[in-house]
Amino acid sequence: MTFTARIALVGERSPNVQSHVRIPRLLEAVRERDGLLAEAYWVPTDEVGGGLDGFDGVWLLPGSPYRSEAGALAAIRSAREGGIPLLGTCGGFQHMVLEYARNVCGIARAAHAENDGEAAGEDVVITPLACSLAGHEGEVNVAPGSSAERIMGTSRSIERFNCTFGPNPAYAGPLEAGGLRFTGHDDEGRVRIAELPGHPFYFATLFQPELAGDGSRPHPVVAAFVAAACAAVAGRT
Repeated sequence: MTFTARIALVGERSPNVQSHVRIPRLLEAVRERDGLLAEAYWVPTDEVGGGLDGFDGVWLLPGSPYRSEAGALAAIRSAREGGIPLLGTCGGFQHMVLEYARNVCGIARAAHAENDGEAAGEDVVITPLACSLAGHEGEVNVAPGSSAERIMGTSRSIERFNCTFGPNPAYAGPLEAGGLRFTGHDDEGRVRIAELPGHPFYFATLFQPELAGDGSRPHPVVAAFVAAACAAVAGRT
C-alpha cells in the first residue's frame, strides 16, 4: 500500500530563495527514486495559528527573518510536542534551537539576534556567526552512533550553507542538559546539526541539504524526512 504524506513547508515562499525553488523538484525526485509520495503545502508563518494539525511532516524553511517569529515557533512546538516529523534547515535550524531554549529549557527570554538584536536583558541564543557562511561550503563532522550518522550515511561531509547566524556556544550546555543533542560540528567544533532523541524525526541542520548538487537528486536528509512523514501516515492507518 502506498501512503501520501501531507507536508507543511513553513515560511514565506519566494522565487528569489533558491531552496524554495528546488524543494518541489526534490520531493518529486524522492517519489521517483524511492516511491515515497508527499504533497507539499506552503504555509506562511503568519498563517500558522496555534499549530499544524493534519500534517504528517513539517519543514521549517530557510528565508528568515520570518514574517512572524511567533508563527514559526508555534509550528515547531506543535510538531515537537505532537511527534510530527520535523525538519529545519538554515533559518529553520536557528528557530528550532530558539523554540527549544524557550519552551523546554526554560530560557524564557531566549532571543534571536536577527529578530531581537542584542537587547539588554535577553538571552541571545542565536547570534551572528564570527564568519558568515552565506554562499559557502563547509565540513560537517557527524557524531558516531547518532541519528545524523544513520541518516547521512557518513561520518564527514561537505555541505552548502547560506547563513550568517548560528547558535551561541554559551548556551550549548543548557540546551544539551535539556535533552537536545548537537551531533554535527565543523572542524573547529561549531554546531551544524541538532537532533532530539526519542522523537520520530526531529532534525535541524544549519547547512541546506536542499542545495546539494544540481537539485535533481534528493540529499539523504531530505529523503529521510519524507520517509519519516510517510511512516507517520502508515502508522495511523
